[in-house]
Amino acid sequence: MLLPKQEVVAMLLAGGQGSRLGVLTKNLAKPAVPYGGKYRIIDFPLSNCVNSGIKTVGVLTQYQPLVLNDYIGNGQPWDLDRMNAGVHILPPYQHSNKSDWYKGTANAIYQNMHFIERYDPDYVVILSGDHIYKMDYSKMVDYHKKNHAACTIAEIEVPMEEASRFGILNTRPDGSIYEFDEKPKVPKSNKASMGIYVFSWEKLRQYLIADEQNPASSNDFGSDVLPAMLAAGERMMAYEFSGYWKDVGTINSLWESNMDLLNPKIELDLSEEKWKIYSRNPVMPPHYIGGHAQVQNSLITEGCNVYGQIDFTVLFEGVTVGEGAVVRDSILMPGAVVEEGACVQYAIIGENAVVCRNAVIGARPEDMQDMDAWGIAVVGENCVIPEAAVLPPKAMIDVETNSKEKELCMATM
Repeated sequence: MLLPKQEVVAMLLAGGQGSRLGVLTKNLAKPAVPYGGKYRIIDFPLSNCVNSGIKTVGVLTQYQPLVLNDYIGNGQPWDLDRMNAGVHILPPYQHSNKSDWYKGTANAIYQNMHFIERYDPDYVVILSGDHIYKMDYSKMVDYHKKNHAACTIAEIEVPMEEASRFGILNTRPDGSIYEFDEKPKVPKSNKASMGIYVFSWEKLRQYLIADEQNPASSNDFGSDVLPAMLAAGERMMAYEFSGYWKDVGTINSLWESNMDLLNPKIELDLSEEKWKIYSRNPVMPPHYIGGHAQVQNSLITEGCNVYGQIDFTVLFEGVTVGEGAVVRDSILMPGAVVEEGACVQYAIIGENAVVCRNAVIGARPEDMQDMDAWGIAVVGENCVIPEAAVLPPKAMIDVETNSKEKELCMATM
């Protein structure tokens, strides 16, 4: 059934496991991971879509989708609850002849071509669900149209020493791409693909079908579809992006991006009205700061109760920090509790976890004799860290470890 035509349809890849986030994604899809006090990672591409005037968004889910599906709901917080458009959850489903999980990023889009075709779009925007950034996709679509491209790839310059971690775009002076090098050992440039693509729909459809028919393909955009388009001589353009962008696929990058919100030198304002990041938040009372509490350079959300000392810390809704507790350079996710006298430093405390009295989580780098042993400590959701227990830097613990051993057991990252 054809619906009213949409010039642009966005497809948001949100099905990855996110294994590098360890216990934080054991029971949670990576795009549903909390971020910045009152958001989840998926809020960024969804908000970018509605702010860019894109009215139809397909969200492709697979791994642990329950929380993500509930969070998105009917799309109302992002103004995507529309009769003939809006946001649609697209999990893998059983076909008449076979049933397949999504085998790769390209296969995920291939399996949902019928969804795209209902809107008869001219252009399809492919997005990832694990990046923190603000971007006007409409400007990228206009650039794509102006250059009569088959595919346009958003790129951002990264430090040369980090370029081998990314798909690298090698371009001519006019911005056209002559080579796409996936994670090269010796990169020729530092123009990294952001995993954001604009395709002319007819071209994308053609190459998705060809890729699916190739038994040697891994069905991935970076490894298969984009190189195939280049080899065929298709016009492919690089679209330069210069704002804040962070891939939060690791514990360190997730921690760093949250800390960036507390750095006045970094331009990442999530509240500005002209490009607002929307989210679904519970209704809670205002936060409370106790008479003897000490608060410096921290982000505190509704429903928090702070009686101890916090510094350079992000508190999500419903967090409690007890009297005499110290929390520094850390992230406390929704409902987390740090009891009296506990010390939490350079750590991520998961949803509804409890750090009991006088426990010690993590350490400051300057207090370490061996810097190779230093890193962010992580406590998974619903964990209870016993009274006076010590969880060293770089340690990671989840409920299963917590309950099986009947004592505090540590699994290093």
